[in-house]
Amino acid sequence: MDRVRDLRLLPKAHLHLHFTGSMRPGTLLELADRYGVHLPEALSGGEPPRLRATDERGWFRFQRLYDIARSCLRSPEDIRRLVLEAAEEEVLDGSGWLEIQVDPTSYAPRLGGLIPALEVILDAVETASRDTGVGMRVLVAANRTKHPLDARTLARLAVRYADRGVVGFGLSNDERRGFARDFDRAFAIAREGGLLAAPHGGELSGPGSVRDCLDDLDACRIGHGVRAAEDPRLLRRLADRQVTCEVCPSSNVALGVYEKPEDVPLRKLFEANVPMALGADDPLLFGSRLAAQYELARAHHAFTDAELAELARQSVRGSAAPEDVKAKLLAGIDAWLTD
Repeated sequence: MDRVRDLRLLPKAHLHLHFTGSMRPGTLLELADRYGVHLPEALSGGEPPRLRATDERGWFRFQRLYDIARSCLRSPEDIRRLVLEAAEEEVLDGSGWLEIQVDPTSYAPRLGGLIPALEVILDAVETASRDTGVGMRVLVAANRTKHPLDARTLARLAVRYADRGVVGFGLSNDERRGFARDFDRAFAIAREGGLLAAPHGGELSGPGSVRDCLDDLDACRIGHGVRAAEDPRLLRRLADRQVTCEVCPSSNVALGVYEKPEDVPLRKLFEANVPMALGADDPLLFGSRLAAQYELARAHHAFTDAELAELARQSVRGSAAPEDVKAKLLAGIDAWLTD
């Protein structure tokens, strides 16, 4: 019988992790107690909340829980703790490169403004990366439920800090709200400034939202993208352009995009040669981190170790990591597979 390799030892890159959503549950409990924030049972009960965001009411509940958790991050020390602990979790899961996604607007009121908030985050990322050995960078994300002018402001800010650790620009929140084309100028600013374009699409909305990200925002990565599996022509387009989809299986099931882990179209995307980077999305709310996504691919989709290694390679190739970091991670993947 073939031995089962430990997926926590498989080198990989993590390209889809939201800032507050990366928090450890125990840290949330401590911070809530410190600041007198009442947590609902869904956040304090010791188990991931039951969520279903395929309707407006469900998405509102998910967003409300996220906002409550975010309200517990009030000081630079809280930010530094969250980032360090996120990096420590990456080490445990075999991640050698993390691109953490954040909208600094959400933290600006408590951290002295938009620029100070981003600087606190970038300083925390630099320190945590140095202390843990995990390569870490930041993807600044605009909120599609806000005005496109706000997105342009964030895009300019992101470009300004490209030499301080910002590598990309995203667009998050409910993709059923508004149109991707409304944010085309913000993404043009980001691309012209050398940042990669990685908007969310193809999660709560169908394949059309992925096409919009490609056509209107010239995306080189898609946050989620799983609904592209419903359109064979779109799959071919993603494969031909080698656009990486940041697929988050546990999140898809938790939010009701798919009923069961085996329904997530990992195999279909993989066999269509669409590059994937498995991600944990919001571990605080979904209850599992990066290595668990690879375990899910193994347990529910019969991915072999060779195929899991290829998934890890795709995550590395789709990242903004420097070439020497990519080479080191890719060599580590080969070593994991041949050991």
